Amino acid sequence: MELAERGYHVEHEVARNYITDLLTKGKKLEDIRGNEGLLQRDILNLKVGREKILHPHDRIFIDRGVPDSISYYRIAGLDPVEARRECGHFSYKAVFIFDRLPLVHDGVRSETEEVANKLDEMLEEDYTALGYQPVRVPVLSIEKRADFILKHLGLPRP
Repeated sequence: MELAERGYHVEHEVARNYITDLLTKGKKLEDIRGNEGLLQRDILNLKVGREKILHPHDRIFIDRGVPDSISYYRIAGLDPVEARRECGHFSYKAVFIFDRLPLVHDGVRSETEEVANKLDEMLEEDYTALGYQPVRVPVLSIEKRADFILKHLGLPRP
């Protein structure tokens, strides 16, 4: 959000938008999460569809890229082969993983602290396995986190 407010193109998290949309249509979170395989496939397909229409030479910050699905498949006990295959179609100049803040349950998130910590580890492992060198963004204010990212990329603070 902070980067968007500074004028950068930001693509927000597909999963959050998808789950929120299902909730507004009357679905219960337990039902949405009841078929984790279907949920993760739907989210992967939405991410792939979104990234296919983005211009590859534009500077775009993506909240939860396609490779995140590998970790989400794994944490759900699913075979991530489908997610890994889709990762071959996209590449990113840089990958940032934010050091975790305390988990806030907001009606969309359902992870426990333990699962969130494991997911954090898996994200770093999976991006590294794909050849990326994820950059850890330390716990700072929102503004300072945005500054950290821009400085790392050599971009001006608008």
